[in-house]
Amino acid sequence: MNQLDALKKFSTIVADTGDIESICKYKPEDATTNPSLILQAVNLNVNQFLIDQAVEYAKKKGGLYKDQIINASDKILVDLGVEILKKIPGYISSEVDARLSFSTEKCILKAKKIIDLYEEKGISRNRVLIKLAATWECIKAAEELKKDNIHCNLTLVFSFSQARACAESGVFLISPFVGRIYDWYVSQNLLSKSFSGKDPGVISVCKIYEYYKKHNYKTIIMGASFRNIEQILHLSGCDRLTISPVLLKELESNTRTITRQLNPPGVFSVPPVALSEEEFRWEHNQDAMAVQKLSEGIRNFGKDQLSLEEILSKKI
Repeated sequence: MNQLDALKKFSTIVADTGDIESICKYKPEDATTNPSLILQAVNLNVNQFLIDQAVEYAKKKGGLYKDQIINASDKILVDLGVEILKKIPGYISSEVDARLSFSTEKCILKAKKIIDLYEEKGISRNRVLIKLAATWECIKAAEELKKDNIHCNLTLVFSFSQARACAESGVFLISPFVGRIYDWYVSQNLLSKSFSGKDPGVISVCKIYEYYKKHNYKTIIMGASFRNIEQILHLSGCDRLTISPVLLKELESNTRTITRQLNPPGVFSVPPVALSEEEFRWEHNQDAMAVQKLSEGIRNFGKDQLSLEEILSKKI
């Protein structure tokens, strides 16, 4: 048995890609996208129809030029998600514009618009996860959206305070970014690239997993942003693992035996009092890595969103 098939016995495998061909090949349960992956997908010739559909939709809907660009961008996000959902049995994660990450109200409105677009295509909201950056504002947005049966994937999780606040708000799923934590420690010369043990990104997810299971939180933990298969295998047993096609291929081609690394405890404890906004911001601020990587992630997703809009603006 190859490692990918073996891993599927311990964790739900999710494809971190917008490439339909890869999704068909590796047969994941779910799939995740982000602005960077959407941009890659629309640049493929095979997906030119997505741009054409989006532009036609935006022009038909009318409005100001800037509104048409935004409507076309939202349409591409959803239409690609619809195509992916034809190939998987589970969820598609579709990300809200990162530039809205500091407004609870705007995130809620955008999430509802995305869900409406999916439902217009006959897709139930129960198959869609709205991706939001794990800022305080987005965590609160997810808490409100849950009341309308709109479930969220809180992404760019780097600090324990982010993970804790998500669980306390009843968020459906979080995505701790293993590889980007690892990158930061390497960039600060705190870890060598040849390091082969449990690196800080892996340790972060292990801590979250232990805490969630100990306190019986229902929030799903989905390890993300991997740099190598060793990081993935150290987290076998995590609820979900979202993996790029490159690493899915490597796992499929490897037959070394793997064992489950994460196991829930048998004894539960009463959860502590929920963090206040003040406590959350202070605790998150104490983690320099998390502050830098969250800001960087939001900025970079924002840049890719702008790049997508530039492509659409030329068509509109």
